[in-house]
Amino acid sequence: MGIGSPADLTSYSGAMDFLEHTLVVLHFIGLASLLGGFLVQIKTSPRVVNNAMVHGIITQLVTGVLLVGIAESSDEAVDHAKIGVKLAVAVVVAVLVFANRRRDALTTAAWGLIGGLTIANIVVAVFWR
Repeated sequence: MGIGSPADLTSYSGAMDFLEHTLVVLHFIGLASLLGGFLVQIKTSPRVVNNAMVHGIITQLVTGVLLVGIAESSDEAVDHAKIGVKLAVAVVVAVLVFANRRRDALTTAAWGLIGGLTIANIVVAVFWR
């Protein structure tokens, strides 16, 4: 069997599936970290950008871009409008997180925007078909 044989394609396809599933798991972990970092502060004062939020948004952005790259490299149809909206929302969240990470306290508006936009991104991911 040479390169490009069906056996090679099957192992390549299996490896790509494994990579895609691994990235999805990491994407969910990033989401849990970002949203958990937000939710844990509902009844606390002062509210801050914690490490969970910083690492969560970084993980979300990196894995999201990689997942789109994998989808683009395969025969899967990619909804560029949906991806553009999700990326724009994630970038706004990242800007808010990084702009406020060194502050002693977040304003209620900034804290609410981080959480609200994170939840909005989840809604877009689930309901936009």
